[in-house]
Amino acid sequence: MSVERIDALMMKKCFLAGAKALESRKDYINELNVFPVPDGDTGTNMTMTIMAAVREINKLQDVTIDSLCKAMSSGSLRGARGNSGVIMSQIFRGFTKELKGLEYLEVTDLGNSIQHAADTAYKAVMKPKEGTILTVIKAGAERSVELLMEGESHDMVSFAEEVTAYMEDTLKRTPDMLPVLKQAGVVDSGGEGLMTFVRGALAALQGKEVDLDLTGVDAKASPAVTTGTSEVAADIKFGYCTEFIIMLERDQDKVEKELKAYLQGIGDCVVVVADDEIVKVHVHTNHPGLAFEKALTFGSLTSMKIDNMREEHQEKLIRDAETVAKQQAEADKAESEAEEPKEHKADGFVVVSAGDGLSDIFKDLGADEVIEGGQTMNPSTDDILQAVEKVDADHVYVLPNNGNIILAAEQARDLTEDKEVIVIPSTNIPQVIAAMINFMPGQPVDENTAQMTEEMKNVKSGQVTYAVRDTQMDGKDIKQGDYMGIADKKIVAVEKDLQEVTLELVKGMLDDESELVSLYYGADVTEKDAEAIADQILKDHDDLEVEVQYGGQPVYSYFVSVE
Repeated sequence: MSVERIDALMMKKCFLAGAKALESRKDYINELNVFPVPDGDTGTNMTMTIMAAVREINKLQDVTIDSLCKAMSSGSLRGARGNSGVIMSQIFRGFTKELKGLEYLEVTDLGNSIQHAADTAYKAVMKPKEGTILTVIKAGAERSVELLMEGESHDMVSFAEEVTAYMEDTLKRTPDMLPVLKQAGVVDSGGEGLMTFVRGALAALQGKEVDLDLTGVDAKASPAVTTGTSEVAADIKFGYCTEFIIMLERDQDKVEKELKAYLQGIGDCVVVVADDEIVKVHVHTNHPGLAFEKALTFGSLTSMKIDNMREEHQEKLIRDAETVAKQQAEADKAESEAEEPKEHKADGFVVVSAGDGLSDIFKDLGADEVIEGGQTMNPSTDDILQAVEKVDADHVYVLPNNGNIILAAEQARDLTEDKEVIVIPSTNIPQVIAAMINFMPGQPVDENTAQMTEEMKNVKSGQVTYAVRDTQMDGKDIKQGDYMGIADKKIVAVEKDLQEVTLELVKGMLDDESELVSLYYGADVTEKDAEAIADQILKDHDDLEVEVQYGGQPVYSYFVSVE
């Protein structure tokens, strides 16, 4: 099959085919995470980024190359999540810049666009690292230049096949460029995500039968948050047996049908029985909070009970149901009533939070807007933009709290025109707390920025989670289900017992100048268990001060800081 040029409709088909391919393989791409922790989200981030562009494309009434390029670029730009998603959006941005004003694409246009895509992506990253998605797109640009200089073919299909093959070969060689990839035995996940999209687009260009059905794929859907630590847990699809009663506040004829349909989408073993003014609910799900939130739209809750079937014992995840109900009522009231004008101020804060307890801490420290997100649910550029827009201040400091969110925050900064946005590059929870504590009202922006950034360096940070696969890393023999203590991006402790690994992690973080240890316990840990660890730390080190605070974060049992 020979194709000398393509029109806007074929270009749209190629893009949708690439998006569908990426969406169908996002879980596999997630599993290419270098560390064996349950927070691999590259596939999810790239899919949600590209689905934001798909949503804009599907709105088009008149599909031209110009309108298509604008939808691809602006949609992916605002919907970008995580470093991989931001880089993907920059690839599309660069690619589409070369095509403005064209009615058709020919080989020269395609080749030039790939080169511009690589250039734009590299410029978006402060310190580009080879062996990543950047290397793969650069390989496509290099091969495009070679083929255009040879000038032997005007066939877009053979040109695209040659470029794709070279990019595939480069992807296979990424473990040779990054030792951490070779150690984990995987190729770069971002590069794999890009190539998955390219393969799908190429298949459409080749005239193959491709699946373009993206119905039901929600660009705004949150990625799954998985908890559990045992081998038994792997056999249980939905880990939490959740039961509660809804006290209906008004006539709800369709409650039973609507609630049942929703719960079947997030779990199984669904039982919903309505009786006059109450509804009894039972569901097995990985997201009890989602079940509660949906139920709260029909009335108040009582008799709430959650059993963690993976750990085979009852565990409370929702600490205070009355508080949840009150917060929901306040949120509903805020939506129904016009917001009172807020006082304009010089400085404001937008903070990304991974748990409800952490959100409360950030608000107490002065955060104006808290974005729910974190390692397993990276907020998009648009999420950050919207939060910044809500803050009535001349200067807005954005604290991402995660290295995978910094690029999206910087992209939001560059898209903001009516106020100055300063991204404080915090990569974890202890850093943002240190930064906000050391903010000085009335001090110039550059001085506050320097002071907050410097203070983050004085905090030692660690986290405890569990392994999702067997591997060997950082000199540790790790088995699936083992608990791991991670500090400075290194696995420093591996144990079968959560308390033991946490104590070992803390011990490794201490030095002669250490004064304070802070434990922020997650959704899978009780306050009693956290206090037990604190007591042991004090027994071993009576010169230390130890604080225990509820974080509520998923995936990570503990965030730890040492000062």
